[in-house]
Amino acid sequence: MHLDATTMTGAPPSRGGSSAPARGRTRTAVRPTGVERDFGQDELIVSKTDLRGIITYANDVFLRVGAYSLDEVVGQPHNLIRHPEMPRAVFKLLWDTVSSGQELFAYIVNLSADGAHYWVLAHVTPSYDARGTLSGYHSNRRRPDPRAVAQVRPLYARLLEEEARHSSARAAVEASSALMGELVAGQAADYERYVWSVIGPEGS
Repeated sequence: MHLDATTMTGAPPSRGGSSAPARGRTRTAVRPTGVERDFGQDELIVSKTDLRGIITYANDVFLRVGAYSLDEVVGQPHNLIRHPEMPRAVFKLLWDTVSSGQELFAYIVNLSADGAHYWVLAHVTPSYDARGTLSGYHSNRRRPDPRAVAQVRPLYARLLEEEARHSSARAAVEASSALMGELVAGQAADYERYVWSVIGPEGS
């Protein structure tokens, strides 16, 4: 199995869920507007993907905050909502972790269809079928504490600067991943411990 480090941002029947892949749509680039969108403290953004990172389910909160209809997301790659200000290194870590059968928490900024952005504290877990075989991925996202986002922004900006120095995606991800390890080492043993060291979700 191969997973692109940029596939999920992040990081999937009726409005709020369907397993049928969408067909016949073309994706157009969304330009960020700089407008930040919020959602309720008690709300969860939920999505599911298959092993390739293709969205198989999205709940109503996902659709409302992302400014998408269900038909526009099911069958599409989860990087549909990838914001250009998200470092590739974070997604590489996410996919490396969940594809190995482990869960990961991560701070992620997502991009809505109308160009707005929204920050989340994502909890991404592997999903298994009745035989215990890895079958996809499940992501729950809640509103992060603004103080945590304020601390994460400078880290992500540094990682993006490092990625911009390299001409190939592979080199950019490798360099950014190494830098991320160095930068978080001052506060925590690894990225996930860093996530909790910069203040957890509101209400925790």
